[in-house]
Amino acid sequence: MKKFDRVIASVIVLYLVSSLAILGLIQKNNEQLSSEYKVEINRIYLGLVEGESFTEPNLESYKYVKSVLFLSKSETTNKNVADKFYKSINGVQYEVKPWYNGEKFLGYLRFNYVLENSNNNILLGIEFILFIFSAIIISILLYVRNSIIRPFNILSEMPYELSKGNLKEDIKENKGRYFGKFTWGINVLRENLDHHKIKELKLEKEKKLLLLSISHDIKTPLNTIKLYAKAIEEEVYDTNERKILAAKQIQEKSLEIENFVKEIIKTSSEDILEIEVKDSEFYLKDLIDKVIVTYKEKCMLKMIDFIVQDYHNKLIKGDLDRAFEVIGNIIENAFKYGDGKEIKISFYEEDYCQLIKIYNSGEKISQNEFNHIFDSFYRASNAKDKQGNGLGLYICKYIMQKMDGDIFAEYESEGMSFTLVLR
Repeated sequence: MKKFDRVIASVIVLYLVSSLAILGLIQKNNEQLSSEYKVEINRIYLGLVEGESFTEPNLESYKYVKSVLFLSKSETTNKNVADKFYKSINGVQYEVKPWYNGEKFLGYLRFNYVLENSNNNILLGIEFILFIFSAIIISILLYVRNSIIRPFNILSEMPYELSKGNLKEDIKENKGRYFGKFTWGINVLRENLDHHKIKELKLEKEKKLLLLSISHDIKTPLNTIKLYAKAIEEEVYDTNERKILAAKQIQEKSLEIENFVKEIIKTSSEDILEIEVKDSEFYLKDLIDKVIVTYKEKCMLKMIDFIVQDYHNKLIKGDLDRAFEVIGNIIENAFKYGDGKEIKISFYEEDYCQLIKIYNSGEKISQNEFNHIFDSFYRASNAKDKQGNGLGLYICKYIMQKMDGDIFAEYESEGMSFTLVLR
């Protein structure tokens, strides 16, 4: 802010210096004019006083003096004549000098002159233009300072406060055209973070209670398994029927423990995937345009061929932002795990559904890994040295199913493809 204030001050100082310089030039020209017209008056006056009678001089060679009038001594007492002699004329200046012949006073000489200076007019025009231009520049700078930089400085602290976990302080709404929506978005983000923080604490508490409860519930079947296992080990059972009965009991208790584990996994998945998907419609073109704007330049920078084949625009059932999230996730995976040669998006129709196929070239994964790519927290062998948590494709599957669609993967000759099914 201080640096920008210095810029405004510099512009004001520059204008003042320039304006003063122009005024100095105008004053200098006026002084020069003053000396020139006075020289002309003195020259004409000296030529007139040599005689005893007034004769109007020839003024063709003079630049400033336009006429010379004479008021005799006897006419000074005549009010009408004297008033006419001293009467002002528009656009004309005059200077009056007494006329003597030796010591004898003859009357007064009036020299009418006009100061025409084109340089002064040009300089005044430049001064006016400079004033207008400076006023516009200073107004723009002040507008930028008050409407953009000052609100931005206030808002710039908010992300840092959010990163520290300060979620209680609200931002005052800004009605400006530049930051109104941004301020609203930051406040929504703050509220969401605060909501998720409270929810996280609640889930953490529930998780601990669940673990304590399940731990207690698992103890009973585990103790039973241990008991029967020890009895078999120590050959307590003397008949095959009793041994088979013990084995069945161990198997039942193992299934009981397995059900507890499935319940834990199910509960964890439900906590993870609380994703809001709007039940709305969008045009296919809007989705593809968003994908092209986001990833075309990125692919160019990575030297990847990004191909989007022709398609017919249609109205699609689903959430535009979530559909873009799914495609973005697949393309980001292509950046991570592909060979960096080609990403191609093609379009098909089948059973009143729009199919969007995203292909990327690269090394294939094994069939066993391929069968689990949509599982939560699953990461294939090619992801060992890559960042991630194994939830990307799992979330994609969840979103597509929430939109009454689906997603599936296929092996290709030189890579893999993912196909989105949208109604």
